[in-house]
Amino acid sequence: MASLPLRALTLRQLQFFSVLVQEGQFGRAARRLSITQPALSNAIKQMEKLLGAELLTRTTHRLELTPVGAEVLARTDFLVNTVEVALRDIESTVRRGRAFVRIGVIPSASSSVATAVSGFLRETGHEAELAWRDAPSTTLLAEVRSGQLDMAVAAITEPPGGLACVDLFRDPLVLVLRRDHPLAKAQEASWEAIGRERLVLFESGSMPALGDPARAQFAQGAEPYRVSYSETLYALVRGGLALGLMPRLYTDSLRDPELKVLPLAKPRVERRVVLVYLPGPMRNVVAQALIAFLRQRLPAPSAAPVRAPRRRGANAG
Repeated sequence: MASLPLRALTLRQLQFFSVLVQEGQFGRAARRLSITQPALSNAIKQMEKLLGAELLTRTTHRLELTPVGAEVLARTDFLVNTVEVALRDIESTVRRGRAFVRIGVIPSASSSVATAVSGFLRETGHEAELAWRDAPSTTLLAEVRSGQLDMAVAAITEPPGGLACVDLFRDPLVLVLRRDHPLAKAQEASWEAIGRERLVLFESGSMPALGDPARAQFAQGAEPYRVSYSETLYALVRGGLALGLMPRLYTDSLRDPELKVLPLAKPRVERRVVLVYLPGPMRNVVAQALIAFLRQRLPAPSAAPVRAPRRRGANAG
């Protein structure tokens, strides 16, 4: 049980602290909260007194979190997000008779997840108000941890700390190239066959952790182009400027007569696509039922192990 001083902390004080850190300035935070600046300052000082530790260092131009403040903020954001969502859930249930469920998904898996969620609603008869969030895996994992999402389908290369994690399927890297490229005649490509061709790959998500070690191991040539969107990647390949390196899921909807998708083997490099959620009691029974449904309905884990190539002169982490 928390000590008596800590039990005197109020949700309002925690909300003030969260908003203040977001805004980075007392004046802006006070206006957003519709309170006076002295009232906000007093609330933060009272928090620090109850905690017995300084949360912020104040300078003329900005606020900075202390190490203790950073730890408190992570837990504060989780509590604030949980309460806000719980209130929205109550409102949705009382007014509409539906639970509120927040789902995160990487864009490349959105089609299969949406199909599975549709099947869940149709087959179980549950009614739910759904909130969808599409973002890179790192963002989704952070938002599940902070309580902003009930669950997420994400791609990982290592276990996500602090989250329950269910393997769904493996997603190998493939090569996207023009149909008139010499490699397009083969049934699959090897890393050695790529030689010193320039590649184009995604700058965020799981691609740096997957693609960069392989490039280093096989002494790939020029530094690859790094892009944010598949449309840009396909355009560079179509223009003959690079070969595309991307997870296979992205190519499921590719219908371009100029381009060919080639399996990339020797070694086969894969990312794990997983369902993640916070361990412990779920916020509502519909979210709990949906997680159980997705575990069964989405593709089962592959028997093949995940293999990430080693960097030369470095240990695999």
